[in-house]
Amino acid sequence: MFLINPDVLADAKGLSVGATAFFLLVGITLWGFGWRWHRFWVVFAVTLTAGLWGISAGRAAGTQVLAVSVLVALAAGMLALEIAKITAFVTGGTAAWLAAQAVMPEAAELWSAFLCGGLVGVVLYRLWTMLATAFVGVLLIGHTGVLFLDMLGSVNAVEFAQKNAAAINTWAVLASLVGVLVQSWTGKAADAAGDDEEAEEKKGKKGGGKTWASVAGAWKKVAGAFAK
Repeated sequence: MFLINPDVLADAKGLSVGATAFFLLVGITLWGFGWRWHRFWVVFAVTLTAGLWGISAGRAAGTQVLAVSVLVALAAGMLALEIAKITAFVTGGTAAWLAAQAVMPEAAELWSAFLCGGLVGVVLYRLWTMLATAFVGVLLIGHTGVLFLDMLGSVNAVEFAQKNAAAINTWAVLASLVGVLVQSWTGKAADAAGDDEEAEEKKGKKGGGKTWASVAGAWKKVAGAFAK
């Protein structure tokens, strides 16, 4: 089992330095800030997937490919946050399915693993989102890192991934767990900042209410003085 896939590395060797650096930056962002910006990642992933599906469906149907893909992507993007839990169920079930298939390749009832994994993904939504985004980020970091080493002439990317599969897989798992810890810290920092902003807004509203009350009281005093 290759988490850093040699076939992907062979196909990605034609990428430019800028494109490789971009994917590396995306991987680092996913690894460290997956939960903090999870709404953006969910909308982006669902929109991109729907757009690609729309392109293939438009070609198969012989209709306007661009119009179909754009409309499908917009519709999916607007509904992305509503179906986030469904996405968690599907991704959790798929991960459990693949893991069970790797451990027990001759198992006949893998649907039970899919259902269990999906339920875990929904119940532990925050933890699963952290783990999934950290894992995807690690995969991007690993692939782009090996590609950079290949560009520098230090290693051959394909041979390196094939010869060090066990070590790379272990690194990917450990790095994903560290990513969950990092995301829990960055998520708490974001929550604390949000709480501070809400507290300041409430203070501002209360202060504004007091200001208007004092102005009204002053006007009443002035009116009373003229009435006398």
